Amino acid sequence: MSINDEYIEFTIPKQKTIALIAHDKKKKELVEWCEHNKFRLEKHFLCGTGTSARLVAENTGLPVRAYNSGPLGGDQQVGAKVVEGKIDMIIFFSDPLEAQPHDPDVKALLRIAQVYDIPIANNRSTADFMITSRFMEDEYVHRVLNFDRNVEKRVKEGNLV
Repeated sequence: MSINDEYIEFTIPKQKTIALIAHDKKKKELVEWCEHNKFRLEKHFLCGTGTSARLVAENTGLPVRAYNSGPLGGDQQVGAKVVEGKIDMIIFFSDPLEAQPHDPDVKALLRIAQVYDIPIANNRSTADFMITSRFMEDEYVHRVLNFDRNVEKRVKEGNLV
């Protein structure tokens, strides 16, 4: 990690930690996608929320570290790991046609992935583009707003609410 005034640079390593998440009606699709990409995924560390992690592990033989299910805080656990720099990308097959009881948690996870500038796929085609990207085979350096510096600046300018 290197620091300059406005941004902090982070390196996503060659061997990535990938979070796997799917809403109930998308779990089968996630499992199929993982099976299809097993030869790529087995090079990386995998984790996921509750049932999604269990189903991927049982149906593909891939080792997947399981967090709580989404409605029981799993999305928030994944978000916390993103903040800690311990998750490098997220594959989240969300269901846009079904209301989710934990929708605020889902939105918080999507937001934190944006804040920390990590790749996140919300559907199969995006996941396909990500998993076949040349960046999956190499390190990737990305810049994130230097939040401490930003807050410091806002305090000095009197813009902190």
